[in-house]
Amino acid sequence: MSVPKDWLVVRLSALGDVVLTTGVLSYLYKKYGWRFTFLTLAPWSSVLEGHPAIDRIISINKEELRSSSGYTFFKQLAEEHEGKGLLDLHGTMRSRFLALCWKGAVRRYPKFSLQRRLFLQTEGKLGGEKLLRFNVPQRYALAVEEVAPSRLELLPRIFLSEKEIQYGKSVCERVAGRKSIIALHPFSTHPNKAWFSDYWRMLAEKLADAGMHVVIIGVGNSPVPEGDNVTDLTGKTTLRETCALLSCSQALVTGDSGPMHLASGVQTPVVALFGPTHRAWGFYPEGLSDIVLEADEDCRPCSLHGKKVCEKGQSCMRSIEPDRVLRSVLSLFS
Repeated sequence: MSVPKDWLVVRLSALGDVVLTTGVLSYLYKKYGWRFTFLTLAPWSSVLEGHPAIDRIISINKEELRSSSGYTFFKQLAEEHEGKGLLDLHGTMRSRFLALCWKGAVRRYPKFSLQRRLFLQTEGKLGGEKLLRFNVPQRYALAVEEVAPSRLELLPRIFLSEKEIQYGKSVCERVAGRKSIIALHPFSTHPNKAWFSDYWRMLAEKLADAGMHVVIIGVGNSPVPEGDNVTDLTGKTTLRETCALLSCSQALVTGDSGPMHLASGVQTPVVALFGPTHRAWGFYPEGLSDIVLEADEDCRPCSLHGKKVCEKGQSCMRSIEPDRVLRSVLSLFS
């Protein structure tokens, strides 16, 4: 059977997982000339806009996905794209059902589920060799390639329009003038991955004292109050507007989050704070200027996504102090 040039890609959630596919698709487009239709959840679809390898984005919401009509949707999808390849980068029951209906080539990425469980249950003592060898984009690429490309070949790519770039520049100039902008994302989906509110405030003050302007991005109630050198844009920008703002920022400070990958996608350096989660899960930023700060705790990792309640008062996150983060940010300017 000949290998198709057109593929349906499935990656439904979460935001970071979707962003991490973008560099892989760029790689496959450049190497093989493949083109893609992309199925994802509606809230994340906009990050795929403008990608030169993606011809169509199909979005679905969680309610549709969870209802019985979701399986009818997958059957119709298989009929509509008969003869194309299916690139399953999700690997759940739903995407496997789609593969059963598919009339064409199917490629799946290795999730290393057994190794992840083993690594987690033994607090990092067993199962780590393969996990540490491949990050998530490389695992995606292994759906197609026998040998994973280098990490730098698969860095995420978000393609902003000239209008969006100019929007970002105009907002940055308006709020900061000629000062360097450091974006902060002080939010986390799971509480145990969150840095502490007092630490965020201390960091913002130290950055302002160092002559920088702080911009808060994300969704939620910011722990950092607005001031002469702090602008709070939480909940005020779309996903792509956030990317545009990040593209004209000198760095982003964040925990293990989706915006961490958004910044990578527009080539903005990241200072990432990792506590309960671990490099073995494959989500660390990999840009040449990116900095990962993590705790040296014997109990890491304690969960896959930071959902587990910590019995040590989040000592791993508390150990990453604001002065250490400040030094890392300042090192980007040296």
